[in-house]
Amino acid sequence: MAFSYQLQATSGKARAGKISTNHGEIITPVFMPVGTLGTVKAMSPHELKETNAQIILGNTYHLYMRPGHELIRKAGGLHKFINWDRPMLTDSGGFQVMSLAALRKITRDGVKFRSHIDGSPHYFTPAVAIAIQEALGADIIMSFDECPPYPATRDYVEKSLKTTLRWAEEGLRAFTNHENQALFGIVQGGIYDDLRVKSALALMEMDFPGYSIGGLAVGEEKDDMFRLTKLLDDILPREKPRYLMGVGTPSDLLINVGNGVDMFGAVMPTRQRPQGLHLHPAWQDDRQSGTL
Repeated sequence: MAFSYQLQATSGKARAGKISTNHGEIITPVFMPVGTLGTVKAMSPHELKETNAQIILGNTYHLYMRPGHELIRKAGGLHKFINWDRPMLTDSGGFQVMSLAALRKITRDGVKFRSHIDGSPHYFTPAVAIAIQEALGADIIMSFDECPPYPATRDYVEKSLKTTLRWAEEGLRAFTNHENQALFGIVQGGIYDDLRVKSALALMEMDFPGYSIGGLAVGEEKDDMFRLTKLLDDILPREKPRYLMGVGTPSDLLINVGNGVDMFGAVMPTRQRPQGLHLHPAWQDDRQSGTL
């Protein structure tokens, strides 16, 4: 496998490292611009390189819906399809299981849903999500998971976590492109500390090359997010990268880097017009004390 991670330095919980892929190296901590359909809104690949973007994201669900993963496979994969020669990451479609809740039904084995474009029926299983991502050819891909909404009862989150862990095992069995791609497991568990620990330990038993932290930045209090990333820093293996999904505000990045997170990705910078920087009080305190 071409993928590797090297932890190079630490400062408290904060980490500096290097990820190696077939399409180049990524110096961490890193923010990854999101190109939902393979392109970052209003930016060309050349302009992205001018901003020193090391890696960009694509969305499995949306690329599956259009133009279709088989078309992209025939074009030589997503890198060639969008003319991007640096690393790429794709999500699994798990977030859309939550965000498109009105159009889907979760079953034991997967998710039945109707297209947000034309209403046509589709069915995602862990194996299908992996097959689509193998066709897209991103360097880093994600396990299929259920991202529980916020708020959610403990009973719901416990059942959801069982589903996510079962799907992680099924996705690992379906994954074949080990030489060119790295498959990350996704830690879920809502805002419940013990469920997050349970999720992380179970995924570590499966021995993924990296771990994503999902189900945050979905409406919970910021302090819950920060508490959980700090907790997971003590659980997740130090020799593997950690990716906090869906987080992109400057203060969130800084605080979570201080909690041991290596990778971030969010649509916020290209969707939200500048309205001034609203800093979390915890970051303001750290800035004033000189610790950040």
